[in-house]
Parts: sequence; structure tokens; C-alpha cells
Amino acid sequence: MGASLLRLHFHDCFVNGCDGSVLLDDTTRFTGEKTAVPNLNSLRGFDVVDKIKSEVDRVCKRSVVSCADVLAVAARDSVSIVSILLIIIALGRRDSRTASKNAATNGLPPPFFSFNQLLANFRSHGLGLTDLVALSGAHTIGLARCTTFRSRIYNDTNIQTDLASSLRRNCPQSGGDNNLQPLDGTPAGFDTQYFGSLVRNKGLLHSDQELFGRGNSASDGLVSLYSGNPAKFAADFAASMVRMGNMRPLTGSNGEIRTNCRKIN
Repeated sequence: MGASLLRLHFHDCFVNGCDGSVLLDDTTRFTGEKTAVPNLNSLRGFDVVDKIKSEVDRVCKRSVVSCADVLAVAARDSVSIVSILLIIIALGRRDSRTASKNAATNGLPPPFFSFNQLLANFRSHGLGLTDLVALSGAHTIGLARCTTFRSRIYNDTNIQTDLASSLRRNCPQSGGDNNLQPLDGTPAGFDTQYFGSLVRNKGLLHSDQELFGRGNSASDGLVSLYSGNPAKFAADFAASMVRMGNMRPLTGSNGEIRTNCRKIN
């Protein structure tokens, strides 16, 4: 579940800040983020978050840890379990009392974005080029559905020919939307193979390959650097995780600490 929990934290923070809104089910007052196009049939791990929250509340004897903090810590620990990274994150986030399907649809960068669109999206959230490239390195773990990379393997020209041919066998032009493919060659290991794949035009997602070879020398330089320098990637990834986790958190008397992560108190 490591990649899924890391992705939940990312999808939470990129929609109105790190406030646990991605966990909320729909109500009569709002349509939440779970059915937004970037999340529908894609995000998973909600039951795991429920179990973590329940156990934390049991140990604390009351609900004192927010669902937003549970997401942040689960993402941090997911990285630590598959790597040697120890990321020091801030705590004290509170939970949103609402969610927005529209905000999720418009706020999350889709896999077909160009480099300029990706960078603009990150900058709109107060992040920069290094954050974009480093956080994209989270794709060193996990899998992607056929529907997210189909267009790339049939239409893109900057993809290694043998790779495209191989992927087409598992991802036909119609059907098989949920067939899975590793995001890089070592989907269970937190390493730099993801960046090495980009250098060889073997990125799985269109948005991944946009980070290298699309005319931006700064992005190309970071991808090349990370591909051969695991320590630098780890340091920059950790710093970017902290910056992302600090995006517009609810603190003080804003929001609440939910007793059930799926609904407001």
C-alpha cells in the first residue's frame, strides 16, 4: 500500500491544502473528491487509513490526531519502509469540514499534461521546478492503470520502440483500462531507476517523460543528476515532501479533528 498511501497524501494536499478532504464521502451538502476524474477508480487505501485512525485513537483514548496528519505520517512511513529515508514532517494539521469534486478535477495534474502545464500547476501551489522533478520521483514505486498511459504508447514519438510494443500487449487500444503496469522497473523499491528510464525515453506516463528531453535544460539536468546520485534525489525528495505537507494546512480553531475520516463530526 506504500505507493497508494503516498498518492493519497499528494492528492489531498494539491486540492485546497493538506486537510484530509480527499477522505470525505459525498453528502447532501457537497460532492467530494473521490469521484473526480483524477481519483475515480484510481485512489485506494481509504480502509487502511480508517484502520490507522482507529488504532491511533484507541491508543490516545480519544480523537486527538487529525485525518490529515494520519495521511502525512502514513505517506512518510510508506517511504521509510521501502527506503532509508527519514523525513521529519510537521504535525498539527486539522481536518476540513467540506470537499470539492470540482477543485480535485481542476487542481490535480493529469498524466497527459505537458512540461509547461506541470510546472504551472506546481507553481500555483507554491512549489517549484525542483519540487516537480523530485516529487515526480515518487513514481519510483507503484503501478499505473492502462488508461493513464494508453495515449502515450500509441501516439507519443519520444518513447523507446521496444517498450511501446511490449506495453501494447497489456494495454490494447480499447478495453483493459484497469490492466496494471509498473511505473518503473523496480516498483517495490525506492530508487533512481525512474529517472534512468526518463533518460532512455522509457517513462511510462506522458507527464513523466515530459520532465526530460522536452527542451528544458534545468529539468533535464535534475533528471540526469538524480539518475546517478541517489543521495541527492533522497535529500531533495525529503525536502519537497516537507514543503508539500505544509501547503495551506488548517490549524488553530480552523477545521476540526474528525472522529471518522470519511465524514465530518
